[in-house]
Amino acid sequence: MSDRSKNRNLRTQIKRRRRAGSPMQAYDALPAELRLWLASACLPWSPASALRIWDKVGGARDPDTAYSRLNAIEQSMLQRDAQVWEVAR
Repeated sequence: MSDRSKNRNLRTQIKRRRRAGSPMQAYDALPAELRLWLASACLPWSPASALRIWDKVGGARDPDTAYSRLNAIEQSMLQRDAQVWEVAR
């Protein structure tokens, strides 16, 4: 392994941020319906971003609408990622 590739992720100007609290506690605090969706999601979601979308769409009142919105966002992210990999070829 060359010296360059060994340190490539350590030489950033972006400041590190520590997470406040435990990620598992944040996940456990989510509504059961949202945790169920996250368990089958294709991408890794943070509990905070998933809950933000869930609340904005009104997932507590209408989980099906929230599922549709979360699926649409995830599909959009997957398509965007696929385009990045197509350009890289």
